Amino acid sequence: MTDDHVYLSLAEEHGDDTRWAFGTGFEDPLHGVDTTLPAGVDADELAALCLALADDALVAAQRLAEWVTLAPELEEEVALANIGLDLLGQARLLYARAGQAEGKGRDEDALAYLRDPGEFRNVLLAEVPNGDFAHCVVKLLLLSSWRLAQLQQLIGHADPVLAAVAHKGVSELTYHRDHAAQWVVRLGDGTDESARRTGAALAELWPYRAELHAAAPETRNEVEAVLAEVLAAARLDAPGEDATVPAVSGRSGEHTEHLTELLAELQGVARSDPEAIW
Repeated sequence: MTDDHVYLSLAEEHGDDTRWAFGTGFEDPLHGVDTTLPAGVDADELAALCLALADDALVAAQRLAEWVTLAPELEEEVALANIGLDLLGQARLLYARAGQAEGKGRDEDALAYLRDPGEFRNVLLAEVPNGDFAHCVVKLLLLSSWRLAQLQQLIGHADPVLAAVAHKGVSELTYHRDHAAQWVVRLGDGTDESARRTGAALAELWPYRAELHAAAPETRNEVEAVLAEVLAAARLDAPGEDATVPAVSGRSGEHTEHLTELLAELQGVARSDPEAIW
C-alpha cells in the first residue's frame, strides 16, 4: 500500500460514471491493496474499530471545513483546511476497510452519507459546534493528541491495512497536534483577552477528555502528559474535574443534537439523489 494512494486518487478522475453527490469518481481507496483478512483478526472487531476512527475523522473534518472563510488570517484558514483534508483522507481509507471487514456490501460513501446519527460512533468532542478561534485550537489539541496516541499504537496492529493507515496518519497528526499546541501557547501566554478566551475554551472542552480516556484508556497517560506540558508553556491552569458533559457516549451511538444538525448538512446532497451522476 503506497502512503499517498488516497491523496493521489483525490486529485484524479476515473471514468464517466462519477457520483457527484458523494464526491467520488475515484477508485476504491484500497484498490490494488491485498485486503485479505489475516488469520486471528476478528472481522467484526476490526470493522468496529475502523468505523469509530473513521467517524471521528469525518465529523472533525466537517467542523474544520466550517472555518473556511472564517479563520483569523489566510494562512491559518489554509492550515485548518489542510488538517481537515488529512482527516478526510484517513476517513476514506478507514471506511473502506470497515466496509470490507463487515462484509455487508457498504462502501465508503454508504458509510459516510447513508447512516443515521444513531449509527455513528464518533466521540462527542468531535461534534461540538465551533466557538471562537481559541475554542478551535483547544479542541484540535485535545482531539489530535488523543488520536495521535491511538494511531501510534495501531502501527503494530495485526491487520496490515489498518497498520499502514495508522503509519500514514501518525505523521499527519503529529503536525496537527503541534500546530494546535503552538496556538494554545501563543494565546495562553499572549494578551489578557487571548488568555481569557483560551481559558474559557479549556473550561468548556476539558470534561470531554473523560469519554476519550474511556474509549482508549491505554492512551491516557501519554495524552495527559502532552496536555500538561502544553498548558505549562501557555501559563494556563488545567480546569477542575467537577465539570460535566452530556451523559451520553458517542461510541455507543448516543449523541447530542449537534451531530444531527451536522449530518443534515454533510449528507444532504447525497441523500437527495443517491444515484445522481455527472
